[in-house]
Amino acid sequence: MRRTIFSTPVVNRFFCAFSHLYMRLSGWKVEGRLAVDKCVLIAAPHTSNWDLPLTLMTAFVLDLRLHWMGKHTIFKFPFGALMRWLGGIAVNREQKNNLVANSAQALRDFPGKVQLIIPPEGTRDKVTTWKTGFYWIAVQAQVPIQLAYMDYANKRAGLGPLIQPTGDIEKDMVEIKAFYAPFMGKHASKT
Repeated sequence: MRRTIFSTPVVNRFFCAFSHLYMRLSGWKVEGRLAVDKCVLIAAPHTSNWDLPLTLMTAFVLDLRLHWMGKHTIFKFPFGALMRWLGGIAVNREQKNNLVANSAQALRDFPGKVQLIIPPEGTRDKVTTWKTGFYWIAVQAQVPIQLAYMDYANKRAGLGPLIQPTGDIEKDMVEIKAFYAPFMGKHASKT
């Protein structure tokens, strides 16, 4: 994984201070703390493009070192370099490219603090079934899943409990989905 906004000296201090100020002045409350240095973070609910800047500011307030997965089309010229610097990893869901195994290996090999954040809906549209790649990346990387949330209705963002995946995805998903049930995305009709 390459240098990002979170690991760029001086710039990261500026964005940290800006994020603290913006979140406080706009009425957002940032809650929780990172329980481990390496994990998969679930980002839910994901209903708006505004989720990215708010997620990045929340990450600065919580001192995270995020990498996030996004649709490959947002990484095209002229925004590709910026999206990668913001921690983005392009994902083309139309191609089979062993994303789970490669992501798990990258997490295992990373020498320091890193969190891979994945929106399980896989889209900003309303879905009935979450994609499970986040779960299998955590299982293969042997790292926990930290539940991250953004609740627009109450202007709260942060980190919830840590889940150690058991390999029984059906059992673990009951606990994970129960945690997210009360949170509302920016577009509540898509939550």
